[in-house]
Parts: sequence; C-alpha cells; structure tokens
Amino acid sequence: MRLFGRKDADEVAGGSAEAIAGFWAWWQENRPGLDSLVAAGAGEELDERLRPAVAAIHPGLVYEVAPGRQAAHALVVTAAGDAELRSPAHRWAGAAPPSDLLWEFHPSRQANPLAMDLTLDVGGFEFALDKLTLGLRVPPNQPRVDVSVHHPIFADLDEDTRTEAALLALDWLLGEDDVARWVGEITAVTSDPIDSVAAAHLPAVVADVASGYTEEEWVLLEGRTGTGAPLVATARHPLRPVDHPLFDQHIAITLPYAHRDENGLPVGDSLAALRDFEERLAARLLKLRDDAVLAAHLSAEGHRIIHVYADPTGDAAIHAKELIVGWEEGEPRVDVGADPAWTAVAPFLT
Repeated sequence: MRLFGRKDADEVAGGSAEAIAGFWAWWQENRPGLDSLVAAGAGEELDERLRPAVAAIHPGLVYEVAPGRQAAHALVVTAAGDAELRSPAHRWAGAAPPSDLLWEFHPSRQANPLAMDLTLDVGGFEFALDKLTLGLRVPPNQPRVDVSVHHPIFADLDEDTRTEAALLALDWLLGEDDVARWVGEITAVTSDPIDSVAAAHLPAVVADVASGYTEEEWVLLEGRTGTGAPLVATARHPLRPVDHPLFDQHIAITLPYAHRDENGLPVGDSLAALRDFEERLAARLLKLRDDAVLAAHLSAEGHRIIHVYADPTGDAAIHAKELIVGWEEGEPRVDVGADPAWTAVAPFLT
C-alpha cells in the first residue's frame, strides 16, 4: 500500500466538474501505462504520474493505491478528514468509470479486512497493527466512541507522528467514513490504557453503538443568543456532514414571526404558521431526498432560522425561494452559500 499527497492549508479550493472530467479523461488515456507501473511495483514512477493529475482536482486531496475489495487494486482519493474537501472527493468517485478486475475507486479509505496483518514503517520503527491496543469509552447517550490508541513504538515517536499513525490505523480498522461517524476523541498514548482491548475488537464495539441510532431522531435544545435572549432549537440527531458528502450548499431560511411570548419565542398563530411552513418544506425535501436535508431550525428574538443543506446541482434553493413567497408575517429571506464543513450548524453537529 502506498500513501501519497498531503494538504497545504494555503491551497485554494478546487474540485470543479471540469477538473474531475479532466482527470478521468487523463486516466483513460494513461491507463495502460499506469497498469504496467502498478504491476511492476514502480511506486515512485506511479507517484510522478498520479500526483499532478490528482492535484489538478484539488492540491489538498490525499490519494493512495491500496488492495481492492473486488478488484486487484483500489485508487482512493480522499479528503483525509478535511470536511471542505469531502465533496470533491465524492464527486470524483461518482464520475469514475465502472470497476473492473484490476481497478476500483473510492472517495475515502475503506476498512481493510486484513488490517491486523499489516505492518508499516513509521519513523523507522515497525508499526504492526496486531500489537495495537485501545482504550474505549462510550459516553452516556452519545453516538460515539472515544478511543485511546497505544502501540509499543509510540514512546519512541513524536506526538504528530504517533497521532498520524493512530488515525491511519483506525481508518483501516473501520473505514474512514465510519471513523468520522462514530469515533469521537482520538488520543495516541505512550502507555497501555487501563482495561485496554485488542484493536480487532473496535469494529464490534462501534457496530453495537451504531445499532442504537438506526431511526431518524430529533433533539430539542435550549440556550441563549449572543445578546442573552432565550433560544430554542430542534436539530437532527445524529447530525454529521459525512452522511451527506455532496450537500455542501447551505440554505438559510429566515422567517420573522409576529406573535411571540415575553421571551421572543413563537406562540399562537405564528407557531401554527411556522409548523405549516415546515411541513410544506419537508414535503418538498422528501421529493429531493437525494439532493437536500433539513439539518436544524432555531427560534429567537422574533425570528426562526431554518438550516437546509443541499447538493448545489439540485433545485433545493429554488424550492426554498418559492415557499417563502406566501409568508405573511414580515419579510422572509433565503440566503444561499457554500458551507462544505457545515459551520453554520456547528453547535448542533454530533
């Protein structure tokens, strides 16, 4: 397995449809030569060919050539944990040619069923996953597992190196997307945690936690605005961008309401009107199930803000603008912008 490419924080955004189409045109033209390089184990030459082609999509994407699940090899182009690059990686994979006997394509690292047999060179030391142990903690009523990762070589490595090794090991054990979904705090430690378990047990623990969150749920939250006014919010739970990798368009619908209590929260006819609006919005989004999702809404100081995330190639923003036309309690507004990291709903993210 070979790993290539790291993100430079100063790199500009990319991942356009034209760049992705250009990569796949390049791939088809150069496929015979790439096949020969892989067969010959010519990793450096392969890197020289693939690196600029992937960088043309976005210079921050990470790629690796790994064993495939069905094909002999997998080309993985991944955001490597950078939420702002997840969408380009998935659009790249969505435009890929069909898998064949030699190649398959993935937008994130896949779980490796032979992970416990892997041994890598990390900082000049042998990093064998069968010697990896984990301390696992499942916070009450939370859809996550906090993990302390230990390996005998960690005491001889600097913090950044052992953290990177720990993250890579978890990706191989669970798959990169399930790490993002279910793993919370990750700490690479130099001493074996109390009550540690072999790393091979992690997938079963995560599967047990995940089994408790198979149905759609919503949570009611209370708080205060920056000015100290009461705030009430309802959010999807769990709420995770990794579940909707192409939804990098943020649609904020702001509805002023006329009838409010002493705390500025909606009551009476306004509350009924807001509920009716959200029912009509939900009906529209149901038809756009593959294009948009209602993430959260909050009410405070006479306004309700509804947060929707959508695929920018779809029509969710058009539907939102159509729906507000009939709003009668003040001047409604729809703001549309790019937000691949879902920063607008950061307080509600799981």
